[in-house]
Amino acid sequence: MEVRQIAIAGGGPSGALCGERLARAGFEVTIYDEHLAWEKPCGGGLTHKAILAYPFLLENPYPKKLISKIELISSAGHRARFEIDHPIVIYSRAVLNGLLLERAAAAGCSVIRSRVSGLQIGDDGVRFHIDGGIQQSDFAVIASGARNSLLPGTRPLASDDMEMTMGYFVPSGGETLRVKFLRRFEGYIWSFPRSDHLSVGICGKLSSHTSQELSHHLHEFLREEGIPSDGARFYSHVLPSPQAETLRQRRIAGPHWALAGDAAAVVDPITGEGLYYALRSGALLAEALIAGQPESYPQRVREDFSNELEIAATIARQFYRGSFLGGAVATRMTQFVQRSAAFRALIGDVFSGAQQYSTLKARLWAQLGVTLLEVFEGMIRPGASLPHQTAGDA
Repeated sequence: MEVRQIAIAGGGPSGALCGERLARAGFEVTIYDEHLAWEKPCGGGLTHKAILAYPFLLENPYPKKLISKIELISSAGHRARFEIDHPIVIYSRAVLNGLLLERAAAAGCSVIRSRVSGLQIGDDGVRFHIDGGIQQSDFAVIASGARNSLLPGTRPLASDDMEMTMGYFVPSGGETLRVKFLRRFEGYIWSFPRSDHLSVGICGKLSSHTSQELSHHLHEFLREEGIPSDGARFYSHVLPSPQAETLRQRRIAGPHWALAGDAAAVVDPITGEGLYYALRSGALLAEALIAGQPESYPQRVREDFSNELEIAATIARQFYRGSFLGGAVATRMTQFVQRSAAFRALIGDVFSGAQQYSTLKARLWAQLGVTLLEVFEGMIRPGASLPHQTAGDA
């Protein structure tokens, strides 16, 4: 049947951008979200890759923070500071969601504050159960998060495909994005400076770590870094951290429906980056619907970025729990960043999204000799490699 009326469950980045693109193409689009613009617990960082794809995320008057200074902290306390050529743009999620929903409404979407409690897929379309009744549409975009129950034709994410996050919105400022790694811990601690506060949090694999463990590590970090908690607002949430098999096999679309964003589990299992993939999945779904080929959406996702996420999922456990040259991978990475300009440039590209996982191993091996030489020189002559160099100075 011809698809003209589209209902979107979830007004976050994937749902809002998908709705905007569809409305501009002439579809009748309704976005349902029980929160609308809300402060979702996450860092809120957008890499240069996201800005290149969607320049309006930088070119707008909405409050944001541009951060170029990065500090990595190993479990052993080693610190490496460096700068990246292309800053990470950090939003409060309430601001970012508001920006995207306003663009969707301006494009012609009907944005309704309401909870979708269920849906029924039939031969003639979709019936949405919302507050106050039932609505009919030709197609359902499900973009309501990792733990939503609206999953026709697919299974919920298992604990091995999820991570727990908790943290604080701290009424404080800063100019440096900090990431700390922990010993044999599948996750990390972050401190992201936003325009008027810090988002300080921790994420860890749901199947491997308890909330008590996360809370202990987080409060130790706050104490060690001297971050005040007076007036801070606590948050906790569950986000996707998919396994490679899940990314390969999980069904994300069917007749009259498709998943996007966290609901489709399109998140980098190493870095936890989800905003770019949420936006990209929403845009790819809109492209498939505009082309009259909704069944092409899963293949578009695979060709665009899913293969990269599968590679990340394959190496994530080794990155967090493995060893290299007798030390933890994250510890060696931090030491190499501190002492090698070539390696610092590589990690800068990882942070900006310019370095793909599919070519990361080849680049590591190609420059290993230069990296080890610079590391050795840094050990015998500490001033030989300056940690404050920018990635582009390499």
